[in-house]
Amino acid sequence: MKLSTLRSIGEKREKDFQKLGIYEVEDLVRFYPRAYLDLTERSSLKTAYHNDMVLVACEVNRVVPVNYGTKRKMVKAFCSQDGFPFTVVWFNQPYVIQKLKAGEYLFYGRVQNKFGQISLVNPTFEELDKNYRLKGIVPIYPLKGALSQKVVRSAVKEALQKCDLSTVIPWQITQKYDLPSLEKAYYQVHNPVDIKQKDNASERIALEEYFILISAFKIIKGGKEDVRLHNYTVKASDVKEFASRFGFEFTDGQKHAVNAIFENLYEPTRMNRLVQGDVGSGKTAVALCGIFMAVKSGFSAAYLSPTEVLAAQNYAVLQKYFPDYRVGYLAGGMTAKEKREMKTALKNGEIDILCGTHAIFQNDVEIPNLSFIVCDEQHRFGVAQRNALAEKGEGVDMLVMSATPIPRTLSLIFYGDLDVTTITDKPKARQEISTGIIPESKYDDMLEYVRRETAAGKQAYFVCAKIDDDEEGSIMSVTEVYEELQNRLPTVRFALLHGRMKDKEKSEIMAAFKAREYDCLVSTTVIEVGVDVPNATIMIIYNAERFGLSQLHQLRGRVGRGAEKSYCFLLMGSDGETARERLLTLKENTDGFKIAEKDLEMRGSGDFFGTRQSGKMLSDIKNLKYPTQVIFAAKRLSDDAFDGQYADERLRTAALKKYDSLKDVVLN
Repeated sequence: MKLSTLRSIGEKREKDFQKLGIYEVEDLVRFYPRAYLDLTERSSLKTAYHNDMVLVACEVNRVVPVNYGTKRKMVKAFCSQDGFPFTVVWFNQPYVIQKLKAGEYLFYGRVQNKFGQISLVNPTFEELDKNYRLKGIVPIYPLKGALSQKVVRSAVKEALQKCDLSTVIPWQITQKYDLPSLEKAYYQVHNPVDIKQKDNASERIALEEYFILISAFKIIKGGKEDVRLHNYTVKASDVKEFASRFGFEFTDGQKHAVNAIFENLYEPTRMNRLVQGDVGSGKTAVALCGIFMAVKSGFSAAYLSPTEVLAAQNYAVLQKYFPDYRVGYLAGGMTAKEKREMKTALKNGEIDILCGTHAIFQNDVEIPNLSFIVCDEQHRFGVAQRNALAEKGEGVDMLVMSATPIPRTLSLIFYGDLDVTTITDKPKARQEISTGIIPESKYDDMLEYVRRETAAGKQAYFVCAKIDDDEEGSIMSVTEVYEELQNRLPTVRFALLHGRMKDKEKSEIMAAFKAREYDCLVSTTVIEVGVDVPNATIMIIYNAERFGLSQLHQLRGRVGRGAEKSYCFLLMGSDGETARERLLTLKENTDGFKIAEKDLEMRGSGDFFGTRQSGKMLSDIKNLKYPTQVIFAAKRLSDDAFDGQYADERLRTAALKKYDSLKDVVLN
């Protein structure tokens, strides 16, 4: 059902909603509030601390027009709260001038207290409707363009009345477990009477989504033909000889993983295995052993990477360790002629090992005699995509790898179609990385340290959470940091990298950084996966509290790859005790799986599984808060539905729709 069917949405507003990824009326129902305001708990700016999130009822006295001559378009309002003056500033949001006029408003945002001057930066706002004085909990939605909270709330309210919100969980299961109404849960999550009602509604909706997701895995796995078609002839002694080429003894975890793969290849069913291991645990060496088993047996293999930067790196590694085999490369950044020549070589059987990105998925890519596939950093790919790659051959053995540590109990659910091998130890050569939480008062000292280290030939990463400014004004954007650092450290050579750049440009920048043409790389989390620059010894992460601990651990793992002592500095944009406690967990731990368990315990699964860690799988329930137990409850319900043969056509349709949504690659 299109958005234009709603009375409150015209053509212009429809485009604004589309900027938020909302195209259908059903999308509006699943556009959950990012926060809730208790209008009975308003703040006083006189007593607010720096970085506090506040709800302020105030008077807007004067609005200064947009200055279009400056690089960053700015709107400023002069306000007062019970006679106490303060300013409000919006960067790069010129449309604010059309929505703001003198009068009473509610502002919600983060306090900036610099040299005794109080301001709010990029807060959300709305007119102080007299009716709000009587209300308790009000939902706050993410906004873009000219949309206001009032417009979004009105559209969501209308969407709730038009959508079919009935559950797809079979009635036998809903009765057995006395499940609350799903329809009522949708209404309550958008219009809760209190926080408890909101939490209960969030749990019910999350239960439904996980039930569908886990049921989709059951359908996918149940429909696959797992009979082995390829007969491997490689011997254990051959694999042992190949492993000796690496020049170091494999850890017990690596040996266990290689043995599991070898045993799988001689079983009557094809392999479908996940190898998960911490940053630096040696997963690539394990994958190369698997590829060797295939090519030594006379078959061809493919190595899939999520980005061109990582694919190029893996291509060089494959060429090094397989000098007697023909290694090919295929990626989107290649010229049309290069792609055409590679596809022809593949079709003619002239390539033994193909390394590449999602360009391999194209229909005209034929890989004769394909028996073994490695899918690197699998959380960047949908389940259906790796299955699509497997369809390039018959009965292909699949090895997927992930450096995103996920607690074992959850991996059994989310990798339900895979056998799981976990490498828990690290190569002996890997050194510990010293981690520190840097207060604002030590920021200048840290920059001076970076200046000295880069002058001595070292390199550093500066990582930011966002490309652009955020609504609350509390997150340093990557472009803002890049410009500031260039001014603060004029003798240091900086490069900028983020996800909106073309793959070719990203590859060129990374190659130049690795070749030491730049001293520092200012980047978003595109550097999180697999980039190997041994000379980089410093990792600085802005707004560290905004990242999951597992993601921070992965970012930290980008340094410490050479012989020099390495450091990770965490900068906090919030002084909250919970944020500090989480970061202390990272500071005091180096085991990614222990960190993941702690992260899950502290944040709950609603935050642990964000789109960054699980792709499209769970984007439907972003912003919802719910305990981990919801996931296990959903698995129990799904097991009951299929074991009791209650899975009906509505459930299968919903599960297959979910399965279809997994086809998208989620890249930075």
